[in-house]
Amino acid sequence: MLSPQDLKYAQLLSKDFPNIPAVSTEIAHLKAKLELPKLSEHFLSDIHGEFESFNHVLKNGSGIVKKRIAQLFEDVLAEDERKSLATLVYYPEEKFDAEKKAWGETHFKDWLLPRIYQMLDVAQSFASQYAQNQLNGFFNSEYGSLLSELLFAGRGMETHRIYYHQLIMSVWESGQIRGLVSNLSKLIQHLAVGKLHIIGDVYDRGPAAEKIMDVLLNYHSVDFQWGNHDIVWMGAGAGSWACIANVLRVSLRYNNLDTLEDGYGISLLPLATFALEHYKGDKNPNFLPKMRPEEQLNEKDEHLMQIMQKAITIIQFKLEGQIMLRRKSFGIKGRLFLDKINSQKKTVKIGTKVYPLADANFPTIDSNKPYELSPAEQEVMERISNSFIYSEKLQRHVKFLYEKGGMYLVSNNNLLLHGCVPMTAKGDFASFNDKNKKYGGKELFERFDVLARQAYFGGKNSEAKLYGQDIIWYLWCGSYSPIFGKQKMATFESYFVADKNAQREDKNAYYKLRDKPATCEKILKEFGLNPKTAHIVNGHVPVVVKEGEKPVKANGKLLVIDGGFAKAYQEKTGIAGYTLISDSEGLQLVSHESFESAQKAVLEEVDIHSSETILETPANPITIKETDLGKEIEARVKDLEMLLQAYKEGILK
Repeated sequence: MLSPQDLKYAQLLSKDFPNIPAVSTEIAHLKAKLELPKLSEHFLSDIHGEFESFNHVLKNGSGIVKKRIAQLFEDVLAEDERKSLATLVYYPEEKFDAEKKAWGETHFKDWLLPRIYQMLDVAQSFASQYAQNQLNGFFNSEYGSLLSELLFAGRGMETHRIYYHQLIMSVWESGQIRGLVSNLSKLIQHLAVGKLHIIGDVYDRGPAAEKIMDVLLNYHSVDFQWGNHDIVWMGAGAGSWACIANVLRVSLRYNNLDTLEDGYGISLLPLATFALEHYKGDKNPNFLPKMRPEEQLNEKDEHLMQIMQKAITIIQFKLEGQIMLRRKSFGIKGRLFLDKINSQKKTVKIGTKVYPLADANFPTIDSNKPYELSPAEQEVMERISNSFIYSEKLQRHVKFLYEKGGMYLVSNNNLLLHGCVPMTAKGDFASFNDKNKKYGGKELFERFDVLARQAYFGGKNSEAKLYGQDIIWYLWCGSYSPIFGKQKMATFESYFVADKNAQREDKNAYYKLRDKPATCEKILKEFGLNPKTAHIVNGHVPVVVKEGEKPVKANGKLLVIDGGFAKAYQEKTGIAGYTLISDSEGLQLVSHESFESAQKAVLEEVDIHSSETILETPANPITIKETDLGKEIEARVKDLEMLLQAYKEGILK
């Protein structure tokens, strides 16, 4: 007999499955789905605005597409033909146009038609891993019904081959073959990657974070674990002046204004005007922008960026000082420096030491009120903050980060987190005091997650919203922030103190302890995972491969996948990024070499070179039954079987 609660739920289910055949069919589909191979999961981190590299890795499925083409056509196509086919899959429109121009109208059809059939074979190969109802979501473009028919029309029969060929020729004759090829290529790219996990830091360093966010926004299956560079942009989007100042400073420091101005429509004119009025002629070399080798600025523009960076840095220190003074529970009052500057002696007191200042020009600091913005600084921040708040694209991206993201994620026996689990030197979970309650371990992540959402969704001008914004700033640079993971952010010392010891940023104890299997087991248990079989997946700190550092730590329990997507790190790391792939065949780590450009990839058919390391291989292929999705399906089947029994026993009509 059903309980009242079960009966009520069965009645709700009956609206979707109104009779025995409907329920039985759904149960059959779900049970069959459990036996399908586990779809591939791809893990990427620390992309840092490198759109072209990121976009190419998505297009080639971290090498999976090229590998599948080789498996299908190794004995049929020569290597140069396989490269040509792969390029057509990655860059369909560009390759289509280049080959059409090269072959001419008459012979182009002879080149393209065989490749369309080959692409359909590749698409079918990936589609075989999916249940039919899963595939339906991939056929929602204007070419969706046609692609569906081409993939499942049964080309083995002679009559169907003729039908199949006529479909393609009709599209050609209508002038839409380029669109068909483009949509078929995108279908392959999406089928190759079942789920995409971004382990933080899309923003800063590189030039096109907003383009990466546009791709993620429209991606078929993605989740996001916030990194420190993402959280500061989220805080800026929420209206936090301290976060806005940090975003501006970092963008100016790395000559990365395209994302601000062109990507999000944020005008820096108020800051430029202010800097020219108050800092013109300032010569502190520490504020010169850091540029890529291919970038050049004339002397006038370089100086403008130099003084703009210094102007916003001083504003940042004032705004951060205000947070430290009103949030004493954050425990970072020792980072207040503006009131410890001795202008006459040109020194600053940091802790118990007095250091000479590399630069003592502070025209906008009032020694009596060092943390108060001047009227001109106040006006600059009011005007620029409005640009952040009313940037439609930025707000769309920030909302996406809240919707798809979080401080951590547990997925298929993996713990995904960007930075660290803050720990003491003794190996205990470090705690953060929030309103007279201490949070550590998993509770710390969950508390910060809630407060970060308050920053954006809390009531307008409410204390909850203001506190949430201050917490987001703390997550950017606070000593117990899981996504920062250092004792301090030595921004002041880097600009104004020459002593390298003062500039040192010591990492949290986690980064020494994480090499020990016992530490990782403790963390995995804390998050409810099996310490014998689960993994921690980290980003944030680049793996310095060229110095012999390994991404696999603690006997395989922890995997660090920050390999240096950002070109600023590649000279240090020796590679250009990692992708971790988990599929039915096990776990593998793919390391990528530097990617030059999409243009070269099309013209010279140059793919990004990747090296594959097999980490785990199961005795039998992993099925959906063994995944989180499998558990959800089994629970769904149990509910439907309850409904079926209610029909059979006459409890429900």
